Amino acid sequence: MSNDLERLIADLMSSGNGSPHAITEEDKARDTNEFPAEVPILPLRGLVVYPHTAIPLTVGQQRSLKLVDDVIEGNRLVGLVTAFDPDMETPGPDDIYRVGTLAAIHRLFRAPDGTIRLLVQGLKRIRINEYTSEEPYLKASISEIPESVESELEVEALERNVMDQFRHLADLMPSIPPELVTTALATDDPLQLAYSVATYIRIDLEKAQELLELESTQEKLRYLLELLNKEVEVLELGRKIQSEAQSEMEKSQREYYLREQLKAIQRELAEGDDQTEEVGQFRKAIEEAGMSEEARGEAERELDRLSKLSVASAEYGVIRTYLDWLVNMPWNKRTDDNLDISHARQVLNEDHYGLKDIKERILEFLAVRKLRSERSDELEETPLSQVRRERQGAILCFVGPPGVGKTSLGASIARAMGRKFIRLSLGGVRDEAEIRGFRRTYIGAMPGRIVQTLRRAESRNPLIMLDEVDKLGRDFRGDPASALLELLDPEQNAEFRDTYLDVPFDLSEVFFITTANSLDTIPGPLLDRMELIQLSGYTEQEKLAIASQYLVPRQIRENGLREEEIDFDDEALLTIIRDFTREAGVRNLEREIGRAARKVVTRIAEGTNDTVEIDPEEVRDLLGKPRFGYRTELEDRTDLPGVATGLAWTPVGGDVLFIEATSMPGDKAFQYTGQLGDVMQESARIALSYIRSKAADFNVENQFFKENELHLHVPAGATPKDGPSAGVTMAVALASLLTHRPTRHNVAMTGELTLNGQVLPVGGIKDKVLAAHRIGVDTVILPKKNEPDLEELPDEVRDQMTFVLIDHVDKAFEVALDQTVA
Repeated sequence: MSNDLERLIADLMSSGNGSPHAITEEDKARDTNEFPAEVPILPLRGLVVYPHTAIPLTVGQQRSLKLVDDVIEGNRLVGLVTAFDPDMETPGPDDIYRVGTLAAIHRLFRAPDGTIRLLVQGLKRIRINEYTSEEPYLKASISEIPESVESELEVEALERNVMDQFRHLADLMPSIPPELVTTALATDDPLQLAYSVATYIRIDLEKAQELLELESTQEKLRYLLELLNKEVEVLELGRKIQSEAQSEMEKSQREYYLREQLKAIQRELAEGDDQTEEVGQFRKAIEEAGMSEEARGEAERELDRLSKLSVASAEYGVIRTYLDWLVNMPWNKRTDDNLDISHARQVLNEDHYGLKDIKERILEFLAVRKLRSERSDELEETPLSQVRRERQGAILCFVGPPGVGKTSLGASIARAMGRKFIRLSLGGVRDEAEIRGFRRTYIGAMPGRIVQTLRRAESRNPLIMLDEVDKLGRDFRGDPASALLELLDPEQNAEFRDTYLDVPFDLSEVFFITTANSLDTIPGPLLDRMELIQLSGYTEQEKLAIASQYLVPRQIRENGLREEEIDFDDEALLTIIRDFTREAGVRNLEREIGRAARKVVTRIAEGTNDTVEIDPEEVRDLLGKPRFGYRTELEDRTDLPGVATGLAWTPVGGDVLFIEATSMPGDKAFQYTGQLGDVMQESARIALSYIRSKAADFNVENQFFKENELHLHVPAGATPKDGPSAGVTMAVALASLLTHRPTRHNVAMTGELTLNGQVLPVGGIKDKVLAAHRIGVDTVILPKKNEPDLEELPDEVRDQMTFVLIDHVDKAFEVALDQTVA
């Protein structure tokens, strides 16, 4: 405002192109002695004019120009009142304050653009009583608002503080010239001091009007001092911020110049600091890594950031770790597949007995790779589909009970193919980030297990075994099974993107093998991406072969024995298999063989024996009392009517269920126990309903069901059970009870029962039949529609057992129930 005032005064006093008009001394005297009752009102926009101050104004509106022309010809007095809204073009009576300043026009200058520039002098504070005219401009009757100056000590103290703060403010604001500061402070009148200082500082419009309307000079000075203090604080804070920013910028520039000078000196001395050397090593590693285009671009960007950071920076370590992971990934490292089919067959046979289907599937995979390699030239000429990718890897899922060799089979496949083998256990994994990696923003972030596995393998085409895929968990941290969908999809894993690396990595050449005990807990979409290969339990003869060829030699070696010091004959191994183990696999069998071997080791160490020939009697001497006795248990359990032998499937292989039924006097109730699931409970009710509907065929009167209570129990009671396949067995048990005819102890059965007696197919036939074979059952009743499943059974089992295929439960009654009434 001060610069505008100086320029206006200079313009008005010059003899340039304008038309300046001066006010005589006579006019001044009249202005100060006469107080008009009515004056023209000039609304001000965004400005408050105080008494005792000179202010430049610019007038451009037609009504304001008319007002100035009329006032100049008269007493040159005008009422200056501020409008509420600075943006309103033509304020009316209701749009301006009621308190303003009576001012005299001292100078005016008509500019070439048609506007008039004025220099006005505030005289007195006035109040608008009422408006007398609105055209051609506002006129109002006014009254003077007297102002007095208190002669108190506090007023003098406030006056000094205002002067000090105004000087301080002027030092912080270069836009206020020192001359104006001197002029504003060159007064002994506290009221004039308050108005002069308020004119030159930045104040909000409402606060400036409030200062004008305050009655007491002491209040005006106190209010003005608060405004000055606030403005000084803001300016000091701004100067401090600017100083700190400038200092930081100068520090950064200084460090940059020093660093550049240091680099130049090191270049001259043919030396380099650790950071420069490390950046150079990373740059060389990036060039030699063979990354994809996107990965290389990301690595180079991060390397540029690394080169500009200080070694002490926290982000330096984060970027360095990230680059270390990128350059050490096997982007172009792979092992050559051994495509010799006969070699692969030999290795698989050496490591595992049986498992014909799995071995054939691996040999098929190798044969295809071999043929594709030999005919690569022909295949290149054949146009590929633009939709489906060319598949190179394989994704298999081995499903079977524990101890049948799923995990060890993966290592044998890798050895046969000449690939790196990495086993990754997924059991209990609940965090999705364990698979896909953690974001780099987290402290201690690292890639997921897949990327870690590939780095350890140092090959882009290893065999990765994902163990226990059916035991994945899920919680608030995500669903790991869903993260595996991309990993195990041949259409997607060519661009697998780990969250930590955030660049695509090709997994299409990886041979994935997953293992599971049960398919029930594996999500359907994940199951659909894998080729399922079932591994069933072993027969006695298979267990005998595995024990003699693999387990016994391994336990001899692990326990420090020589081959001539211990010898298991076949009968001894069969005794261990039948009397000391009850399993589909051979894990417990190996434990029992190892336990016997350790007993022999103890004898040799004590000098009791030099050589031990182990036969069935020696087995019982070494291992103690037999734990299981299926063959005698069959006869003991089925001697009484109401007991039937059923077959069940469990995640650990097939098993035998003895379903018991009994009756007692009661109120025609029916109960079932044994921790039965909902489906198995329904099977029990269906079996009872069918038996009651056929009561006449069994020579049972309806009065029997009214006077007796039936109870069905499925041991073992501590084990939960569910499924529909026990329906036939329950019906046979109830029929045995009602007819007082025991079931044949050499017969076991399975099948789902309907209300009209039809028998529906069930699953797990191979495991169930093997379980029946293990306990000495030679006749198995199966649903007729399960006949194709018998082809999966080993020849020795089919030769030793009789299979009765039924489509109605009445046939089961004929086969299972003894003709003799107990």
